[in-house]
Amino acid sequence: MRVPKVYLETTMFNYYFDKERDAHADTVKFFEEIKAGKYQAFTSVYATRELEQAPIGKQQKMMGLINKYGITLLDESHEAENLASLYQEQGILPKKNSTDACHIAIATINDLDMILSLNFEHIVRKKTLVMTGRINADLGYRPIEIFSPMEVVDRENT
Repeated sequence: MRVPKVYLETTMFNYYFDKERDAHADTVKFFEEIKAGKYQAFTSVYATRELEQAPIGKQQKMMGLINKYGITLLDESHEAENLASLYQEQGILPKKNSTDACHIAIATINDLDMILSLNFEHIVRKKTLVMTGRINADLGYRPIEIFSPMEVVDRENT
């Protein structure tokens, strides 16, 4: 059975340590499912640049998750940035949130299966899923699924 390739958007690293958030437990559980080999995890320099904006102590902890869980770091890409610009030009994501568009685009061009995010304002939205899927298909890319960790963690073993 093929292991799904999953892109972790910046909020996943933040919620891992934010015990006050409702999604904290499911986020930690998802990281443990990565460790157990259920998913092959990826993130990007777009995410690490956002993580670098956190206070130094939290920044180091969040960045440490990349090594702890064997998450593959994808480099920036002109192809992804062009695709992200197209998402913004089409009104899917606001221009002021260019990094959100880059997260979706880098996962798309690397042919990943899904994005996991807790950014419900711009990324985990039906509009974003449908419209990026259409653009991706028009350009010859696979549409990418977008979920929150609450939608994909295994609840049968809890």
